[in-house]
Amino acid sequence: MKLREYRDLTDEELVKLIAQNGENKLFGILYERYNKKVQEKCYSLLKNRELANSIAVEILSRVYEKLSGFKGNSSFSSWLYSVTYNHCIDYLRVNKKLHYPEWNNQQELPEIVDVTEEDLTDIHYSRLLELLDILHTEEKAMIMMKYQDDMPIKEIAASMRLTESAVKMRLMRARARLIFLYKTIYGNYS
Repeated sequence: MKLREYRDLTDEELVKLIAQNGENKLFGILYERYNKKVQEKCYSLLKNRELANSIAVEILSRVYEKLSGFKGNSSFSSWLYSVTYNHCIDYLRVNKKLHYPEWNNQQELPEIVDVTEEDLTDIHYSRLLELLDILHTEEKAMIMMKYQDDMPIKEIAASMRLTESAVKMRLMRARARLIFLYKTIYGNYS
């Protein structure tokens, strides 16, 4: 097969060929598919374009080196995004000294709002995006993994190195914080 013919293969098929047959040149196809997406995910968490691009290169290099560790329990994209979120959060923890439990204790949240009773259908998307930047990076990452990338709790837990119950609690807290911030800043959903 010529390189252009490989472009029709799924991510998982490419990973299998790279891992089993040493078809390393095929990683270029995965790189083309995901480089911009990884950069954007990095930027959404790091808020620095140059740093995001640099970290994206690190992430894709790391993924290339660890392709044999891809078990296929999830899609390649979910696995890649999991590595991306994790790498960015680790970077922020080390360089920005972001410690979630300490941050959470310092944030005003009167009590956990029962978000199941909240009708969020009329919420302004642009306002929601602004509020995501106020959340702790770990909360924002979890919200993005769950609702943007549609990752199951089990995968989020593995990615964040937390238990599933801890992820569920943090997601509930993050949703409650978003609702609280929205109501505090904008008053209501309309």
